[in-house]
Amino acid sequence: MVPSQEEPVAAATQGTSEAQPPGPAPSEDAPLPDQGPSDGPDVSSEKVEVELTRSTGDEPPVPPEGGWGWLVMLAAMWCNGSVFGIQNAYGVLFVSMQDTFGGKDSDNMAFKTAWVGSLSMGMIFFCCPIVSVFTDMFGCRKTAVVGAAVGFIGLMSSSFVSSIEPLYLTYGIIFACGCSFAYQPSLVILGHYFKKRLGLVNGIVTAGSSVFTILLPLLLGNLTNSVGLFYTLRVLCIFMFVLFLAGFTYRPLVPSTKEKESEGSRLSFFSRRKFSPPKKFFNFAIFKVTAYAVWAAGIPLALFGYFVPYVHLMNHVKERFQDEKNKEVLFMCIGITSGVGRLLFGRIADYVPGLKKVYLQVLSFLFIGLMSMMIPLCSAFGALIAVCLVMGLFDGCFISIMAPIAFELVGPQDASQAIGFLLGFMSIPMTVGPPVAGLLHDKLGSYNVAFYLAGIPPFVGGIVLCLIPWIHSKKQREMSRSPGGEKMEKMLENQNSLLSSSSRIFKKQSDSII
Repeated sequence: MVPSQEEPVAAATQGTSEAQPPGPAPSEDAPLPDQGPSDGPDVSSEKVEVELTRSTGDEPPVPPEGGWGWLVMLAAMWCNGSVFGIQNAYGVLFVSMQDTFGGKDSDNMAFKTAWVGSLSMGMIFFCCPIVSVFTDMFGCRKTAVVGAAVGFIGLMSSSFVSSIEPLYLTYGIIFACGCSFAYQPSLVILGHYFKKRLGLVNGIVTAGSSVFTILLPLLLGNLTNSVGLFYTLRVLCIFMFVLFLAGFTYRPLVPSTKEKESEGSRLSFFSRRKFSPPKKFFNFAIFKVTAYAVWAAGIPLALFGYFVPYVHLMNHVKERFQDEKNKEVLFMCIGITSGVGRLLFGRIADYVPGLKKVYLQVLSFLFIGLMSMMIPLCSAFGALIAVCLVMGLFDGCFISIMAPIAFELVGPQDASQAIGFLLGFMSIPMTVGPPVAGLLHDKLGSYNVAFYLAGIPPFVGGIVLCLIPWIHSKKQREMSRSPGGEKMEKMLENQNSLLSSSSRIFKKQSDSII
């Protein structure tokens, strides 16, 4: 799910991800306005411009469905895995940061350390709408390469700090912004190389996130114990350097906005008239859809406690189960069942009609909140493993049906914008939640209250989401009663089958957002 892309419905058939102004698209062969007999000398120049425009790649090329695209797929898989694998394994780095900096400044240490990881995850989502504009203007390759370079610089500079505070800038902002700029083009470029096999390709790319989430906690745990925090961060720089090289594989098949503008300026020599429709990067009109506005408010409301286990679970286990050596297995359990949940509930969502899919998301939030509250109640490490397995399963449910719901709410044309705005809103609770939990730990001496409170927002957000099907059906009834409503209702029914098939493909594209 990516704000700038309108794929695979549009990215595979359209050169850029700009939102088009409402109304029918002008035909290339349609007569020009105000053209009369006196305009005879200009007609030939207009025809020349049209022919040249056609020959300059205005029509997007057919996706090759393989070839170089398989290498692009592997590069995107590495990107998804390295970016979110590092983020999801932050709990291991959290413990090492406390051991490294705790002796110098032990006051509110959990609160201060939590800000590093939560700021990093929040910045990735916060930058999503901005990255979409850069990807559209400069292309996938340039955006991804520069992003990986910035992420490398941020991670390397993080390995030379002497206190926790500089990590807010180096790890929380610079590294995270670089990851965001590297990650988003990896999703956009797949729609350029694949169409028929896009579902398979996105499944493989999504698996990268799950595989890295399973393996990285073990790697980071061994590294921090053997060589310490700073050398562990330098080892992670290798992942970012490989990501930098992987960005060069995003060979453009579709010209960027800058390239089109440059080509258009050369073609303007042949024509007296230049028709340049207004470009619109952000479509705020989707908030006029009441059901979407409620959805965009309910999801962030439910996520204030979502990232708390990812940040604080390792430290909680260290305090509660001091003799346990394989603490990282908990993150492995979350990663495994999250991948299973994406596949399972993604398939189930295909059989759930319309906006009733929202109830699956409500169900996922209820279980995520319940599992968060059960973490402090686990007196045995095996019980905690069971909790993490269930939590990961419904985490995958929440992620996998995000795009299908967006399709149902705003349609395929605005689905990517809808998800982009939602990711931006999600950055706020995911940034604020873990530091609040860390502050509660510092004041109360344990994580019990923090995990109990982390389970409340998912329940509240789930209740809000239950209103969406009612709001949507009420709006449809009002439209059917209005003049011309019956005709509009028939048109909507004809679009339902198209929306459902489009959403099945598009949801795989957003499966790897977390």
